[in-house]
Amino acid sequence: MLNPMMDTNPYFHIRSFLLLLGFFTLGACEHRPENSEPEPREVRGIYGPPKPLWDKGYRLDDIGVNAIFVHSGSIRPEMLRRARSEGVQVFAEFATLNGKNYVEEHPEAWAIDEKGELVKAAGWFMGVCPTEPGFRRYRFDQLRDLLTNYDLDGVWMDYVHWHAQFEEPEPILPETCFCDHCLGRFSSENSIEIPAGTTAEKAEWVLSQEDDKWREWRCQIILEWAVEMKKIIREIRPEALLGLYHCPWEDQEFNGARRRILGLDYDLLKETIDVFSPMVYHERMGRRPEWVEQNISWFCHRLAIEKGSFPKVWPIVQAHDSPGIVKEKAFETVLYGGLAGCSSGVMMFTTRAVAEKEKKLEIVKRVYQNQPSR
Repeated sequence: MLNPMMDTNPYFHIRSFLLLLGFFTLGACEHRPENSEPEPREVRGIYGPPKPLWDKGYRLDDIGVNAIFVHSGSIRPEMLRRARSEGVQVFAEFATLNGKNYVEEHPEAWAIDEKGELVKAAGWFMGVCPTEPGFRRYRFDQLRDLLTNYDLDGVWMDYVHWHAQFEEPEPILPETCFCDHCLGRFSSENSIEIPAGTTAEKAEWVLSQEDDKWREWRCQIILEWAVEMKKIIREIRPEALLGLYHCPWEDQEFNGARRRILGLDYDLLKETIDVFSPMVYHERMGRRPEWVEQNISWFCHRLAIEKGSFPKVWPIVQAHDSPGIVKEKAFETVLYGGLAGCSSGVMMFTTRAVAEKEKKLEIVKRVYQNQPSR
């Protein structure tokens, strides 16, 4: 069952939440193997349904693939059966805070900007208010159904940030969310009285008078989602992993926007997330292929992660030719780059992009089967 206080009481106190965090963190540690040294590459993954490869007559294990990451809505029993028969783990991508199609029918969940207005779509992404009780119930019920219906090896949270768009060279970084749910919880949980006024006036006061606490509180809300999802996973599939697809920015990039705007605080999340999957999409983000290795090495150092310990790091790299063209040499560079530092696995986006390009498929075979580079 959902914790009724978290989902129906907008004034759920943050100290109570931290007690929950401590409890579930202890529970999470029980399934993490102690002093175990994994294979150098635990996961050699693909993102997207494996059908494009199967249609070409390939077995996944013949390519070296041992894990597939598939949108939760695309998972089918027959896919699971065949993947298992080829020795492949199955992980579901779960579009956590993507509000597209939901906010249109449930306007109470629409995020509000600092002007007191409904936010506009950020590129192709439409976020949602992370504190709205109805949306929280909706998503958590979806997660329960997914885990009940399918024997998954893990669930990867995706779109886990406040409304924004980071997957572009020039990101879209609005200030949100100043709806009544968010302002009420922030006020109660921090013992702060926000002066009366319009939404825009309240937002201006918060940003000018309590900015540090506001940023910290927003990070706690994102953590709250991870903790609650971890709790549900432990109840239904105790051995399944909780993964996180996330923005790969370093701490100071874009004026600290990963934490300041997106609400992603690595120091908070690392006690709950089992596997971090930085979305190092070099071409989409306007970076050089070598950036992938640099970023993963930085990330491992930043979180002081070592191979063989939790949390693990399994990056996702770009193979897809839109935007831009990912050439074969660049693809090989980012695939190897994703295995830098403490990384014990890597996956590429997308399966179809590799299946349709024979040279890219040959690179996957070579890297995943530990063959020497040509």
